[in-house]
Amino acid sequence: MKTIKNIATYYLLTGAIGLFFINPVWAGIPIEYWTQATGAQVYLVPSPAIPMVDVQIDFDAGSRRDPPDKAGLATVTAGMVSKGLRAGVGAQEPALDENALGEAWADLGAGFTAHASDDRMSFSLRSLTYPDLLGRSVQLAARQLAQPAFPTDIWQRERGSLQSALKEANTRPATVAGRAFSQAVYGTHPYGYEMTEATLAKIDVADMAAMYRQMIVPCRAKVTIVGAVNRPQADALVQQLLGRLVAGQQAGAETCMPLPPIAEVQPLASASEQHIAFNSAQAHVLIGQPGFKRDDPDYFALIVGNYILGGGGFVSRLTEEVREKRGLSYSVSSGFAPGLHAGAFTISLQTRPDQAVEAVKVAREVLTSFVAHGPTPAELQAAKDNLVGGFPLLIDSNRKLLGNVANIAWNNLSLDYLDGWTRQVEKVTLADIKSAFARKLQPDRMVTVVLGGMPASR
Repeated sequence: MKTIKNIATYYLLTGAIGLFFINPVWAGIPIEYWTQATGAQVYLVPSPAIPMVDVQIDFDAGSRRDPPDKAGLATVTAGMVSKGLRAGVGAQEPALDENALGEAWADLGAGFTAHASDDRMSFSLRSLTYPDLLGRSVQLAARQLAQPAFPTDIWQRERGSLQSALKEANTRPATVAGRAFSQAVYGTHPYGYEMTEATLAKIDVADMAAMYRQMIVPCRAKVTIVGAVNRPQADALVQQLLGRLVAGQQAGAETCMPLPPIAEVQPLASASEQHIAFNSAQAHVLIGQPGFKRDDPDYFALIVGNYILGGGGFVSRLTEEVREKRGLSYSVSSGFAPGLHAGAFTISLQTRPDQAVEAVKVAREVLTSFVAHGPTPAELQAAKDNLVGGFPLLIDSNRKLLGNVANIAWNNLSLDYLDGWTRQVEKVTLADIKSAFARKLQPDRMVTVVLGGMPASR
C-alpha cells in the first residue's frame, strides 16, 4: 500500500504525463458521449497509458444562483463539502469529521475537491485505477457527494476566517478596484455579486443544505472522465459516484424541473468613470464592458483579435503603445471572460499615479483604433502562428484535457471541437476580426475605474 500511495502522491503533485502528440497525421481526441437513465450526461476520453483517472462533475450551482443578500453561498457550500460526512448505512460507514475525511483520502493516495465559479459547482476526483484502490476511492467520493455534514461549529470557524480574509483583502488596491469595476460592468446581474462580511453573516448551514438538495442532483450532472477506463467501466463509475444522490432524492419529476432562468447581462447605456482615492504605490486602471457569451459564433475571431490587441503579452498592440513606446506601465493586457452570460471585456494596467491620466488616454486610443480598423496582416499571421503552435500545450496532460473536455460539455460544444480548434483559428480573417469587434465592443460606452493617481470622485 505504501508503494501505491507513493505513486499516487507523485501523480497528484505533478499532474498526469502527456497524453497526445500532435502531428500532421494526428487522428484527434476520441470523445465518447452518452446520457444515463438518471439524466446525467457523460463525456469520456480513454487514456490507457497511465493507470490513473480524472473525473470532473459539474452542476448548474455556481454563484449566479446565489440570492443577492447571500452572495458567496455557492462558494462556501463547495468549501464545506470537505468538512465532514454524515454517517452512512451500517457500521462500515460512520460519520467522519474533516480530519478523518482528509486521512481517508490520504490513505487512498487519491484526491477529491469541490469549488464554485460564476456558472457551476464542480467536483473533481483523481485516483489510480488499480481495481481495489479505484473502487474505494469512488465509494468515498460518492459519500462525499451525497452526505456532506455541513457541521455548524466548523462553519462558525470558517466564517470567521473568511471574514478576516475579506477585511485583509479590502486593504488591497486590486481588490477594491476589481469590485468597483465588476459592479459597474454587471450592475444587478449575479456576475457582479460580491461576497462581503454582511452577506456571509446571513449564510447558515441550513442555506447550504437547501441549495445542495436542490442543485446537486444526477439529472443536472455533466460528468467528464479522462483516464485508463473504457466506456463500460466509466458508465459503472458514474453510476456509483451519483448513486447515493439518486437514493437521496425525493421521488417525483419535480426534482429536475428546469431551474429558473437568469436574465442576461445588459449592455452599458453610456460611459462611466470612477476615480477612487487610495494610498498605493501604483495606480490600478480597469477599462471595459460586458463582452460575449461562450457560445457566441464570433468566439474565434474575438480570441484571435484579442491576442493581437492585448492578450499576447509582450507582442500585443497595447504593450507596444503603452509600455514600449511610452514607458507608462510594466504590463498591460486585455481579455474576455465568456460564460453562460456575457462576461466582461477588460483592459488592465498599473502605472505610476502621476501617469494614470496619460495611460488611460493611450489605452483608450489603442482600443478605439483597433475596433475601427482591426489588425494588420502581419499581426494576424503572427497571432495565428502563436495560437496554433501553442495548442498542444492546452491538452498535454490528463488534467488539462479534462478541463477542455469539461468545457465542451458545459457549453454544449461539438464533440469534435478540439479536433477543429486549429482550423477555426486559421480560418479567421482580418474582416472577421474587424466586424466581430465592431459588434461586441463600444469604446465610447465603457466603464473606467482608476484607483489612485486621480482625485476621488464625489
